[in-house]
Amino acid sequence: MTTERAREKRQFGHRARLALTPAQVRLMDDQAHAARTMWNCLHAWWTWLAKDKRSLAAADAAIRQARKDIDFLAVLPAQAAQAVLKTYFQAWKNCWDGRADEPNFKARFRSVMSVDIPQGRDLQIKRVHRRWGMVNIPKVGRVRFRWTKDLPGGKKANSDNRITGARLIKDGLGWHIAFRVQTLESKPELHQGPEVGIDAGVSLPLALSDGNHQDHGRPPRLPDGSADRDKWLTADEKAKLLGLERQAAHRKSFRKPKERTSNRLRATYTQIRQLRAKATRRAVDWQHKTTTTIAKQYGTVVVEQLNITNMVKSAKGTVEEPGKNVKAKSGLNRSISQEAWGRTVTMLTYKTARQGGTLHKVPASNTSLRCSACGFITPGSREDQATFVCKNPDCGWSGNADHNAARNILHLYRMGHALIPAAGRAVVRRPRGVKPVTAR
Repeated sequence: MTTERAREKRQFGHRARLALTPAQVRLMDDQAHAARTMWNCLHAWWTWLAKDKRSLAAADAAIRQARKDIDFLAVLPAQAAQAVLKTYFQAWKNCWDGRADEPNFKARFRSVMSVDIPQGRDLQIKRVHRRWGMVNIPKVGRVRFRWTKDLPGGKKANSDNRITGARLIKDGLGWHIAFRVQTLESKPELHQGPEVGIDAGVSLPLALSDGNHQDHGRPPRLPDGSADRDKWLTADEKAKLLGLERQAAHRKSFRKPKERTSNRLRATYTQIRQLRAKATRRAVDWQHKTTTTIAKQYGTVVVEQLNITNMVKSAKGTVEEPGKNVKAKSGLNRSISQEAWGRTVTMLTYKTARQGGTLHKVPASNTSLRCSACGFITPGSREDQATFVCKNPDCGWSGNADHNAARNILHLYRMGHALIPAAGRAVVRRPRGVKPVTAR
């Protein structure tokens, strides 16, 4: 007799590339600039108004009146304008809860251009080809997008499997659409795979406790020993990027203070942005494929609880007390930011849950200094970035430093030192039946 597994709703996003005509690109750009202007007007209205007069109803009335008075804002659909208001209020809520800084004005060239489509029924998705689909964008019309994943559109859509909305985003490679998908799927069975500890590093991106390390497949450093910030680009692309950066510096030298950026310099910046976006896309693709492999192979994944914001703080110091090794620390901060450890942990979190596994976090203190064989912290054991040799006379274990840290991370979990949120804080709790000291 077979029993049907419980079903649960799952929400995820899917990003696809749009194929726009030049006229449609201009319409999309106008909507994005209108959304940014709406945000700035709303922020100015909110900060200048008295606190006792601030309310959601008053803000809604203000943006409705602004769309009537300013013709430029009328190109933005009404639902997209309401989404700007909702996002702005959520930004203040995140600030009050301590999860983010205060919202601020959005600059024209430094902010991400985006437009929200909160109503999924307005999209009218239809597949027209093996590789292409059609989507309806308000005030733009029917647009082709790259079909790389089956989406619940048309006759396939129902109350349980549907697209609830989308967001249009522009990066260096053009406009993309990110669908918000809701599906009803069977609850996954408990993953029976082994346990693994993962240490995130710079030279070795992901070191696993069982030795199955994951790297980028390309050298992380240049022949002179310095970090390669463009390791995701080919040799020809690096040469092209270097030429564009020199060209931009040359053209910028002729610009006078407060003078408008020339069209040629802006075109050069656009080409540089395209190469940077291509490198970022390759890095994210590697993260997706690697985390999917780990989630399918292991049932329990253990990582460190890292405060990345504090790790990448500048070491410049003050005028009275200047910092030390500022240049080396700046390069390390750049390498940490390039690896995007937080994004890797986020991907592992939802992918392990989708496969029926679990992800745990343990304290990060001394995991790279403690010997995973004897358990002692002996000064001088960490000889360099990649080498660990235990100086304990009774041990003498040697190996890769990141591998040693990954073994310590897994051992902390087996000892019961997993961080479990309780009443808004992290506590250390030992599972029942686990002894305080176990044989390593």
